[in-house]
Amino acid sequence: MTIEPDTKNWTWVLERPCPDCAFDASTIVPRHIGATLRDLASQWEAVLVHPLVRQRPSPAMWSALEYGCHVRDVFRLFAERLDLMLTEPAPTFANWDQDATAVAERYDLQDPAIVRRELVLAADELADRFDAVTASEWSRLGIRSDGAAFTIESFGKYLLHDPIHHLWDVARPSAHMES
Repeated sequence: MTIEPDTKNWTWVLERPCPDCAFDASTIVPRHIGATLRDLASQWEAVLVHPLVRQRPSPAMWSALEYGCHVRDVFRLFAERLDLMLTEPAPTFANWDQDATAVAERYDLQDPAIVRRELVLAADELADRFDAVTASEWSRLGIRSDGAAFTIESFGKYLLHDPIHHLWDVARPSAHMES
């Protein structure tokens, strides 16, 4: 069974807390984004060593491995986009179809140990980039392909919701990831 594509516009998480994972962008201090990314990567390391990491809780829901691959790729994509925001005036980002990527890259067949290392590396590299953002750069702009505009500050906050929400996804009782 194919996973139904997520077509939601998640930018609302910048305006109000997520009722599912409790992420609240208003509590994020921009200069702490890098440290938060590193902390999240360590939480994902623990998820990706679970013996049932490949098991889907239902045919219509990703496994923890598939979510881990997605988070790794989000970190990589956001590093590219952050670099664009730091080097170009208000760049427009190419569209990214996360669901097509999951199928094309065979997230379900990837090696959890490799994904674990790659996720941590991608998080560290992205964290380093956020750590290097200067006070005057937090307001630089970037535009998503659907027209949503971000500053580097809102971009960083928006980013953090993804790995946090997906940790919530894999920890839900329906995800069968308890020890």
